[in-house]
Amino acid sequence: MSDPLPSDIFQTGQILNNTYEIQGLLGRGGTGEVYRAVNQVTGRVFAIKALNAQFSVNADYQGLMRREEEMRSIVHDAVVRYNECSRTDGGHIYLVMDFISGLSLADMMNDRRLDAKELLIVAHRVAEGLVATHAQGIVHRDLSPDNIILRDGKAEAATIIDFGIAKDTAAGARTIVGNEFAGKYEYAAPEQLDGHSEARTDLYSLGATLLAAFRGETPYLGTTPGEIVRRKQSPLQTDGVPDPLKSLIDDLTAPDIALRPGSAGEVVDRIDGLLKSGKGRAPSRQKDTRKESRVPERTGRRRLWPVLTIVALASLVLAAVLLGLPQSIFGTSLPVASPYELNASRNEDGTARLFANAPDDSSAANLRDAFARATATDPETTEINLASGVPSDLWAEELADLIGLLTPLDRWAVQVEDLDASVTGVAADMDARAQSLRNLESWGTASSFGIVTDVLAGPIELPAKDITYALQNIKTCGNLLVEGPDVFALGDTVTIAGDLADDTDQNELRSLLLPLIGSRELHLRTETLNGDLCAIRAVLPPTPSANLSIRLSNGATGEANLTGAYRTGENPVVEVQAPADLRDVYLWVMLVDNTGLVFNILPNINNSEQRLSELGTVENGVRRVRVLHPKSSLTSDPSLLAVEVLEESYGKSEVIAILSSEPLFDIRRPRDESPASVASALAERLKGRDDVIIGIAARIIDAQP
Repeated sequence: MSDPLPSDIFQTGQILNNTYEIQGLLGRGGTGEVYRAVNQVTGRVFAIKALNAQFSVNADYQGLMRREEEMRSIVHDAVVRYNECSRTDGGHIYLVMDFISGLSLADMMNDRRLDAKELLIVAHRVAEGLVATHAQGIVHRDLSPDNIILRDGKAEAATIIDFGIAKDTAAGARTIVGNEFAGKYEYAAPEQLDGHSEARTDLYSLGATLLAAFRGETPYLGTTPGEIVRRKQSPLQTDGVPDPLKSLIDDLTAPDIALRPGSAGEVVDRIDGLLKSGKGRAPSRQKDTRKESRVPERTGRRRLWPVLTIVALASLVLAAVLLGLPQSIFGTSLPVASPYELNASRNEDGTARLFANAPDDSSAANLRDAFARATATDPETTEINLASGVPSDLWAEELADLIGLLTPLDRWAVQVEDLDASVTGVAADMDARAQSLRNLESWGTASSFGIVTDVLAGPIELPAKDITYALQNIKTCGNLLVEGPDVFALGDTVTIAGDLADDTDQNELRSLLLPLIGSRELHLRTETLNGDLCAIRAVLPPTPSANLSIRLSNGATGEANLTGAYRTGENPVVEVQAPADLRDVYLWVMLVDNTGLVFNILPNINNSEQRLSELGTVENGVRRVRVLHPKSSLTSDPSLLAVEVLEESYGKSEVIAILSSEPLFDIRRPRDESPASVASALAERLKGRDDVIIGIAARIIDAQP
């Protein structure tokens, strides 16, 4: 389990729903956290998945959680069992499910490559689980290696998890959540990109997952939406995968859905036959440790030694032996190297290593000098063994040229077996990466080798503050926040959250950030608001919530409204919530209405109090301050404020609560005023005094027909 942080949703020892005791944190993601918990009544261990506050109020994520909770009706050993879906007083939605002990298929991929028979067993088990879920009309839509757990590390105990919420921080996989598509691009079927999914969609994802597990890496689809769509129209590259696994993957991942197996049941029957007949065993073959390229096209040519030369040499050696000629005529014999290898690398800290075979002293010196120039290290740190068996007379010379091409990279590694070369590395930026790939492609075309390349764009480490600095010039609707770690590693997802004034602002964001973040995924969690809301947002400082939150509910029923959407005639009720132990702070609340007005709802003409400690009521350690009330409350207290959705008020309004160390304004503001007036007053008040603001919370009220 992971070490706890003060910012975690739950703490060790906390009791949920008077039943589940939190034992520890299993993992964190961009959308939420997963905990281990024990049922205090039964003693059973469960996993609890909790959404972060901002996602708990997001309609798309709520829908995914509800869809996942619908899995309670399915009882199958290959499918995780769900128990309940609930919500904390603090607004966090969480799911309770069986705790499964074991590694995910993604973890296994990082550990070792699974052989073909193991993967057929995994496929059989997962297909059995899909039979059960598809029978209930449920399509997973996000099947991938991190959503398959091998109980106790056993392939025959594979279990499917996560039937709804997608994890957007999975390394090497991009996730989109929304009405049209929920899933990871790398494992999604082509039809998912058009917003369609059915049972055979899961079969495609299963096939892509099997291929990734066999290769030991995530499929590469490109960096732009257009490139992704184009690649999805072509069959996956399964060269080197042994049959019958190859044929199974080819059929499961047919771009045309009509060409895939008709059902998961058909897949189960097919693998049954393969395993029982013994055909699931991979054919014997030479050791092959090559990894498939993220750029799968293989370039270059192979030069074969002339058969006549081999026969002549063999005849000469045989004659020498029969005639008893002394060995000195031929020189000292060298050991045979098979495969003929070279392994070289340089890290960003300057450390480097080289191990290689060479046919003679001259070739060894050539390799040693090329390595020294490329790494600026002492040539004596290399290890080169003279050996026979070199597959090409230009082998060492061409590899010396290859090593020279790697000099501009921040770090690199090259692995060679016979005439197969694999290069990985990190270039300084996107332009340097493109140039490096062009150079390597040209080398492969001109050389005797086939080459696969995986060159990423740096920087190797990207501080979040550098991204924040770049965002300073883009404030179309208030500040944009960088979510995630303080330093982003290669392969991480950079999430930008905030509001925009126009949909086209996303294009400006991408143009600004993509060259900066290199080989990292960019996720824009933004919402387009109207101009009045943006006028206010633009002058507010980037301030965390300080555990300040806003709860929305329905005036007629009292039920919480998680989406913020209200229909005609409904009565939005707004309650500001803050920790009860906050002292010497002040609260100001306004409603930025979509009719072109800002309503100052606290303080107001009937209640001038701003000190938080004097407002609302305290319950379970939380201070609750109701600022907009049910219409029924007006009967007993006409001084209260209440609102109702009318036809002329359709659109998005926003409630903004500001916590400050002193009263935000010296005098009470008018009951209503223009957004421009409020924005001007706020800008003047906060000029050079951003530290006055302690916390800001906001919620959208979406009035709909």
